[in-house]
Amino acid sequence: MTRMTTGEARQSFSDTVNRVAYRGERIVLRRRGKDVAAIVPVEDLKALEDWEDRLDNDAADAALAEVKEKGTVPWEKVKADAGL
Repeated sequence: MTRMTTGEARQSFSDTVNRVAYRGERIVLRRRGKDVAAIVPVEDLKALEDWEDRLDNDAADAALAEVKEKGTVPWEKVKADAGL
């Protein structure tokens, strides 16, 4: 994976974007010696978003299963427990 400073990326922005878009490079941007962001191909972003969606769906399925197994807590009890 390529690393470059934000200043280097700014100076060669078009080239940097082309490297990502056409060569599929992943570029980590650094500022003051720390990684702060990444430029990745759109395909990578879509894969990440799909993965996040699957995780969200799995969490929702688990929550629904828990409700079926344990039931729910009345809203008034939740408010009382929170001191509202």
